[in-house]
Amino acid sequence: MTSPKDMPTEKKTAPPLGQVFAPKDIRLGLTQAESINFPLRWGIMGTGEIARQFVSAARECPGATMSGVSSRSTDNAHAFAEAHAVEKAYSSYEEMAAAPDIDIVYVGTPGGVHKEHSIMALNAGKHVLCEKELTDSVADAEEMYAAAAERNVMLQDGVWTRFFPAVEHARHLIEEGAIGDVMMVQSTFSLVYTLQAVTLAYGEAKPNSVKVTGNSRIGAGGAMLEFEGNRFAIVVSPPFPSEFSELSEFVGTKGRITLEEPAHCPTGLTVRIPPVTPSRYMNGNTPSPLQRFEYPLPDSIRMPRPFPNQQGFIYMVEAIHRCLAAGILECPQFNKAESLHLLEMISSVNSLRAGN
Repeated sequence: MTSPKDMPTEKKTAPPLGQVFAPKDIRLGLTQAESINFPLRWGIMGTGEIARQFVSAARECPGATMSGVSSRSTDNAHAFAEAHAVEKAYSSYEEMAAAPDIDIVYVGTPGGVHKEHSIMALNAGKHVLCEKELTDSVADAEEMYAAAAERNVMLQDGVWTRFFPAVEHARHLIEEGAIGDVMMVQSTFSLVYTLQAVTLAYGEAKPNSVKVTGNSRIGAGGAMLEFEGNRFAIVVSPPFPSEFSELSEFVGTKGRITLEEPAHCPTGLTVRIPPVTPSRYMNGNTPSPLQRFEYPLPDSIRMPRPFPNQQGFIYMVEAIHRCLAAGILECPQFNKAESLHLLEMISSVNSLRAGN
């Protein structure tokens, strides 16, 4: 019988920057890698912490220019522009949305006004990248997508997780059947991130049943979702503050994929594909051989006091530049159908929590 010492860990390091696991839009032949140079003039709605970190990362895309910023407060807009080298501060959201020298708007305002601000920019003929959660309801999101379609512009749901090379790699492995049929998804963090892991694995499948615990949208709680074919997902929102682990795992009939901490913006991916499953029970307690893939963040991005891996905004921004250069109005990493499906699942879980 093979012993653990005869089954060494194979550790693989990501190729040099620019040669990491190819993004889905490039793999599908929809875009060209060099189209990150496609020029787009960005306008920033909102001057909070998320906007600061977005600008710090997005400006590193070769084709991106941080052309404008707007806020509820003109003073805040001017202070943000000066602090972060944005070309112009506008006196209002409306003024920036109407500006002829803005091509695309990043909506980084509070969630309650995402719909209002996105539609404002869309109606002005601007492309829009809107922070997740896109909005509070599927109906509102459909209005937003309808406004984008009417003006023939992009509305991109800002689920940035999907653009990380480790996540792109995991999705490719799942889709090609490397771990067989996915039977269980386990994910810990806030609801939007854990449920996007579920849709990553199960696509457009809708759960047959949903059971929830916890009654707070921001506190501790969890949900179990059952899908056709005896497939399950368990998502957990941990209590804050606590020293919780943050992993997303995809358990298949032939193997397992782990998106390492922090799983909502991971730089590490572990793949376990044993000769037989379950490996320890069928192979004398021998652990499954594993491969670990690492995708370091670009070291060119300087960002004081970031949230975990916020430099990774660059992956989403570059995909948007590539897609718009090709005339594509949604990124295949997270398209309209997935956006609406995710919002539907979030609404379902939240409504059940509220009824507890």
